[in-house]
Amino acid sequence: MSGRLYGVGLGPGDPELVTVKAARLIADAEVIVYHSARHGRSIARSVAAPYLREGQIEEQLIYPVTTEATSHPGGYQGALDEFYASCAARLAAHLDAGRDVVVLAEGDPFFYGSYMHLHKRLASRYETHVVPGVTSVSGASAALGRPLVERDEVLTVLPGTLPASTLAARLAGDDPAVIMKLGRTFGAVREALESAGRLDEAWYVERASTSSERTAPLADVDPETVPYFSMAVLPSRLSPGLSDVAPSSGAPASSAAAPAINTAAGGVAAGGVAASDLGAGRAGEVAVVGLGPAGREWQTPESQAALAAADDLVGYGPYLDRVPANPRQRRHPSDNRVEAERAAFALDLAARGARVAVVSSGDPGVFAMAAAVLEVAEEPRWKHVPVRVVPGLTAAQAVASRVGAPLGHDFCILSLSDRLKPWDVIASRLAAAASADFVIAIYNPASKSRREQIVAAKGLLLEHRDADTPVVIGRDVGGSEESVRVVRLADLDPSEIDMRTLLLIGSSQTRAVARGDGQVVYTPRRYPA
Repeated sequence: MSGRLYGVGLGPGDPELVTVKAARLIADAEVIVYHSARHGRSIARSVAAPYLREGQIEEQLIYPVTTEATSHPGGYQGALDEFYASCAARLAAHLDAGRDVVVLAEGDPFFYGSYMHLHKRLASRYETHVVPGVTSVSGASAALGRPLVERDEVLTVLPGTLPASTLAARLAGDDPAVIMKLGRTFGAVREALESAGRLDEAWYVERASTSSERTAPLADVDPETVPYFSMAVLPSRLSPGLSDVAPSSGAPASSAAAPAINTAAGGVAAGGVAASDLGAGRAGEVAVVGLGPAGREWQTPESQAALAAADDLVGYGPYLDRVPANPRQRRHPSDNRVEAERAAFALDLAARGARVAVVSSGDPGVFAMAAAVLEVAEEPRWKHVPVRVVPGLTAAQAVASRVGAPLGHDFCILSLSDRLKPWDVIASRLAAAASADFVIAIYNPASKSRREQIVAAKGLLLEHRDADTPVVIGRDVGGSEESVRVVRLADLDPSEIDMRTLLLIGSSQTRAVARGDGQVVYTPRRYPA
């Protein structure tokens, strides 16, 4: 006997707005299904989390494309059609096995919901039930504390993806309206509202009913801060007494300026943040977060979640710039040579109740901020402050992935920077690693003021390695200036190396092989006897 398919609406985001029926079905289901982008985080699952139980089968449906371009021969729609067909087949396998399947849907399943694409493909074959949910439109109206539509008014709901001219035409008149799916469409939506002469009455609502809810006059909102889960609301005009009343919840469009930080020699020092600005009475923490080697697509879901949960972001300025701005958060950039001061500053914020994310490029435990924070946290005054490390993809892994698998056998990681250790220690370790025939990942190989180390390192390596040893030179991998080359050790040119470069020195077994799709470098798993 086939299982039953349920499309279950979860409401606008607050788990307490999940209906009793939806909560019961979620708890009883054998299979829980939810969508997510490639970053792996699912809003639907997070809303349903209080009602899940151990032992349930979870099917995560990861969109192959969201707003970016695609190389699929059928274009954007072709990629999604293929995706939904594949997802329907995955669910059908559970239904054919007699398992009941609950597909989680934010808001209402049939109101701009992804569930409907599965419903259209499966409802004719299986017993199917749809459980309505509180829509995001209702949640937004409640967040504003304003009636949405009254008496003979006509409510119009529009997707922000329509052309600005079409939106302006639909907005002509006095009736209430809601424009959904903002995010990257915000500029065109604002243009349409202004063209229709209705910008002054439009309100902005972001993530209604959640802890991240934000409401503001739409004209005051910075387009760079607008996420997809937001909407423009033109409420009823038939409640004139409410026209000048501020919304009952939410935050202003632009947060207050971040508290001043005392600075010295380009660094940071603890202090300068008023206790009233922090989480008074709340337990704070420091999360040392790895950003990976480049943009958001290189971050793990865990690191993205830690960044999103933070009240304060602390780090080297260029690394902080890689974290999307959020007006809810305070940002504290500093120079790259004040790790101990930065760590103390973060611990002080956390001691007063703030959730602090200290950001590091790559993995925070590899020549980065995790050791600095833990070293300072050893002081008695910080021992009560929780510290956790959120790993990230390392630069060595990123560079290796671009050419194949040079780290496929034993390898070690060394830094050529002599700022925190003497050169004779570096030289002896490099020679030992080379003589032991490790593949060697070299971080911080050179800088503007430090050029001689890479020259000396090449000489040391040639004492133990063949001149033809493959060397991978990776620079700004994942960034706009990415460059990855493979050269012979003898041909390594120190003048081309800088701080943004990472070197992978092959072992005696590492091979550089020409293939039809280009050159690959790998180190075999087996070592000769």
